[in-house]
Amino acid sequence: MSKLFSDLGINKELQQSLAALQISVPTYIQEKTIPVVLHQKEDLVALAKTGTGKTAAFGLPLLQLVDPEDNKIQVAILAPTRELGQQIHNNLVSFTSQSPTISIAGTFGGIPIKPQIERLKHVTHVVVATPGRLVDLINREAIDIKNVKYLVLDEADEMVSALKEDLDKIIKEIPKSRRTFLFTATMPGALKQLVQNYLSKHVINIEADMLSLGHQGIDHQFIVVEPIEKLEVLLHFLSSKEGERGIIFCKTKAAVNKLAKNLAINKFSSGAIHGSLSQGIRDRIMGQFREGYIDILVATDLAARGLDVKEISYIINYHLPDTCDTYVHRSGRTARAGAKGFSLTILQKEEVENIADFEKELGIVFTEFKKADPQSIEENNTLLWVKKIFKTRPNRAISEDFRNKVKTVFHHLTKEELIDKILANHLAQKNTIHPKNEEPKKTHK
Repeated sequence: MSKLFSDLGINKELQQSLAALQISVPTYIQEKTIPVVLHQKEDLVALAKTGTGKTAAFGLPLLQLVDPEDNKIQVAILAPTRELGQQIHNNLVSFTSQSPTISIAGTFGGIPIKPQIERLKHVTHVVVATPGRLVDLINREAIDIKNVKYLVLDEADEMVSALKEDLDKIIKEIPKSRRTFLFTATMPGALKQLVQNYLSKHVINIEADMLSLGHQGIDHQFIVVEPIEKLEVLLHFLSSKEGERGIIFCKTKAAVNKLAKNLAINKFSSGAIHGSLSQGIRDRIMGQFREGYIDILVATDLAARGLDVKEISYIINYHLPDTCDTYVHRSGRTARAGAKGFSLTILQKEEVENIADFEKELGIVFTEFKKADPQSIEENNTLLWVKKIFKTRPNRAISEDFRNKVKTVFHHLTKEELIDKILANHLAQKNTIHPKNEEPKKTHK
């Protein structure tokens, strides 16, 4: 029988907030983590993918442990990206709808710092921050974390590389007597070193469904293509998923921009995010994706960290990930909250041998996705061309006299005849530009 939040020790106020959010049954990571945070004194390392309810797993018990009478910052939660930080902050605020005496502040990079400094002049019990912005606030003496009792490192595997220097500065500011809770989907060597350096010797380890690294419910497939046909194969796949939401991962910002441009040219409902875009643009695109105004997000790995959007039906690795850890984070964007998901990796022939390494390391099985035949690809390309025509806005600058001359040419054709002629002309032009390979004619000596 499933446990309830009351069985885990969560108080009535938080239970009421959860009920309003229609959250009634704890997830596995919540069931295992909440009692440890609430009732024990040790540090914690939790290995769990995103989408398993990590924020509530540490957020609910920590909110309950906050002393509203103590006006100092008691809890510091660090996230590698602003998007993830905002998500955590919003979730915590929703959890405290029935606990108005608990004050939560968010401090993230990419937006003006002055409003954050003004906010921190008021009582704050919990701060959610990105490491770089928190260090900036510390240097400006705009925040005091010297009384923090609880430190959370979420998506910690992303903070031990590019953000490690900032993380070191923050940890030096926090009392050694604190309790530290580390959440991660993977455990690279650098993160193991951080655990040894900054967590107590007696650490409680929790693993949530990690036998398959949280890949339950995901159908892992790969498709082998020639470089010249890669885009067309992708467009064919996306046409088959019209109306569904998905994320396409690229290795570089330049690749994201190039692919996003091609999707826009072909009138796909899409947007792109990467680290070089302004925070305002990233927020706008993410908002459009979350709210369903666009169906496809093209992203780099770090830009998409912390993205928690339900009903993402597929993930596409347009470029093969460099590491198994990266594959875990990418594919973990789908099959969230018990739903089914699909992860497709597009490979070139020389990359196929890497699939066995991913299978062995992650304990998963890939199957080969059947590539569309040339005729289906050609038909899809033509259909995309037709959709571009349909979505083209009329040119009002064309003179009425010229417009009438064109109408005169076509006036005796039926709609079906006009469509047949347009298609025939289009395909004839394509074959002229890209003639099909023909067998060389035999010569007689």
